[in-house]
Amino acid sequence: MIRGLGDTLSCMSARYRCRSCGNLTRFDVTVTRRTREYHHFSVGGDLEVEDRELLDELVEEIACRWCAASGDAIETVTLDVPTADVAIEDLAATVPVSEASRVFLKERVGEP
Repeated sequence: MIRGLGDTLSCMSARYRCRSCGNLTRFDVTVTRRTREYHHFSVGGDLEVEDRELLDELVEEIACRWCAASGDAIETVTLDVPTADVAIEDLAATVPVSEASRVFLKERVGEP
């Protein structure tokens, strides 16, 4: 069993948009990451990753899950990254945010 940081990523500063069909939410993304991790094994052999540092990241390919377009058909849309001074409600007014994302963002920026 592996416990710890899981596959959560830091707050995104960009998202993708398919120029062919308009998709904003479903993409197959091939990424190569190089990380340094602190592995803590229990006496029973369970692994807990207690710290993870991203050393390098390369996005190799992005393909639209809806229409299978890739390459120049996929554009990167830059977002304003929230800071502790930005209210989540202000962010939600500019970017569609699900309730789960709203809770995650509140935890990340320290809002109650």
